[in-house]
Amino acid sequence: MSAESSLGMTTLPKLLQRNAEIDPDGAGIREKTRGVWQTYSWTAYRDNVRDFALGLASLSFKRGDKLSVIGDNRPQLYFAQLSSQVLGGISVPVYQDSIASELVYVLSHAETSVIVAEDQEQVDKALSLKDKLPRLRLIVFDDPRGLWSYDDPILQSFASVIEAGRVFGKANPGFYDTELAKGEPDDTAMIAYTSGTTGTPKGAMLSHRNMVAAAQAFMEVNEVKQGDNWLSYLPMAWVGDAAFTLGMALAARLTANCPENPETVQRDLRELGPNAMLAPPRIWENMLTQMQIKGDDATPFKRRIFDFFRGLAERCELDRSDGKPTSLVDRLGLALGEILVYGPVRDQLGLRNARWCYTGGAPLGPDTYRFFRSFGINLKQVYGATEASAMISCQPDSEANPNTVGRPIPSIDIKIDDRGEVLLKGPNVFVGYFKQEEATRETMTADGWLKTGDAGFFDKQGHLVIIDRAKDVGKLADGSAFAPQFIENKLKFSPFIREAVAFGDQRPFVAAMIAIDIQTAGTWAEKRGIAYTSFMDLSRKPEVAALIGAEIAKANATLPDVQQVKRYLLLNKELDADDAEMTRTRKVRRRFVAEKYADVIEAFYSGKSEVDVTMEITFEDGRKSTLNSTIAIHDMTPGEPVRRAA
Repeated sequence: MSAESSLGMTTLPKLLQRNAEIDPDGAGIREKTRGVWQTYSWTAYRDNVRDFALGLASLSFKRGDKLSVIGDNRPQLYFAQLSSQVLGGISVPVYQDSIASELVYVLSHAETSVIVAEDQEQVDKALSLKDKLPRLRLIVFDDPRGLWSYDDPILQSFASVIEAGRVFGKANPGFYDTELAKGEPDDTAMIAYTSGTTGTPKGAMLSHRNMVAAAQAFMEVNEVKQGDNWLSYLPMAWVGDAAFTLGMALAARLTANCPENPETVQRDLRELGPNAMLAPPRIWENMLTQMQIKGDDATPFKRRIFDFFRGLAERCELDRSDGKPTSLVDRLGLALGEILVYGPVRDQLGLRNARWCYTGGAPLGPDTYRFFRSFGINLKQVYGATEASAMISCQPDSEANPNTVGRPIPSIDIKIDDRGEVLLKGPNVFVGYFKQEEATRETMTADGWLKTGDAGFFDKQGHLVIIDRAKDVGKLADGSAFAPQFIENKLKFSPFIREAVAFGDQRPFVAAMIAIDIQTAGTWAEKRGIAYTSFMDLSRKPEVAALIGAEIAKANATLPDVQQVKRYLLLNKELDADDAEMTRTRKVRRRFVAEKYADVIEAFYSGKSEVDVTMEITFEDGRKSTLNSTIAIHDMTPGEPVRRAA
């Protein structure tokens, strides 16, 4: 049996042990601290995991116990997860920006007994909740700053647990190796909580076999090289981060790199120049927005140069996707553009060394997709789900297409049921939902197929096409198909639109709520001498409403008439995960939004020109406030009678 084919017969901690044995001095993981990259070799990586695991054992952590990590991406938080798995425990990463009510639910439901927190902010959250978490017996902190006066007996530093582990290891030689050997591929490695787009998050139990199989399959269809640099900046609670920073990095011996903090990610990305990158659509949209802003701020001459070569690149990319040859003149133009525009842009984005990049987690608009590919960035789409260890399908280099999510990864079987829902089978499919057997039965068919909840089909090339969430795909009143995400992605191509929510199911036309991008819209207003004091104030400006109307008109020009947005409204606040309007992975919680903004929807389709809105605002500490305002509703064709709902 080859080393690659035997990967599925091991565990994540055993892969770490393998890496330390065959490549002891290789770079395992790095973090940027005070402006300097600090490297842990595979040996140092393994030693930290071993010592922390022994420290947990000395504190009575045992098989089946749950350990949660909360904070930004830090090596110590990855060490802690692997350490718990060495002892037969289960890691439960949680979102670092979660409010108290969200944390209480997940930590209580998961029966967490140990929390490893990054810093004082996260320690304070954990301490405020400890009375509601009866199984919690230990909080470990990594960064001691601000914690010198804390004397709660439940608290210990990461360093002290490491030291306790070294003492325990000397007194119990062979303990670590024995516990490591006990691990089996089918042991649960982690509980990854779903984003909760349709309600309360569910805890998907992923085994070591699940996670390693997903990594192995991905490696078979992508150029992954030992020592490749990978930027670990995505939320640790998102299954995509676990799939790459733990699963892929350990299986392929990639070097994970943790940025200094969220505010320095773009700078650290440029400095590191990773060999590959995964980002959700919001990141790619933000990058595009920044490029558009810089283009607008450039001198007229530079702006003309940029616009010319951008147009050339996008035209040639469309020709390539249609199978048309590139003319000699265009090839010469692209070569010159590489020197003047494309290369500098990739360098500015930090993607100069990236052989491939993926977008995943939600659909990316085709216009944004083509922009990056036309600039020489090998951007492709990957499709996954928490219950499938983040991997279901991806696009080969030669078959990138903005309208599909690629072919099923090796060892995965996919079929489309009679209702158009995507079903799959494979070694990466989860064990089940923790303490939710009924939900597990509802998600799995009687013959073992996982229901993804997504509507899709296979195209003539055998690529999977995802239309939308099955429950969100509907029809307009005239029977025309209505897929809200498709329309929303068109709208979000505009740098002035941060979020969009489209309505139209069983309605006579499409309407949309728009949340402006405060940075780009604010800059636009300032350049025109339009004063404003807040997001609410800016969104009320008639000039901004006209600006957004013009942007919607651009999107409408690319849509069939029946799917074009006819009415719109500018929200007086951003859609926020703290207010349950979005998930922590920036997906709209449609059911909740439809209920919360029911008056707005009614006003859209009854012909009203404004609507009174009362919104509940949730602060980080759980306190709530209300926001009352009257918001104008705009017609895309002023004066045209609105078709009222029947």
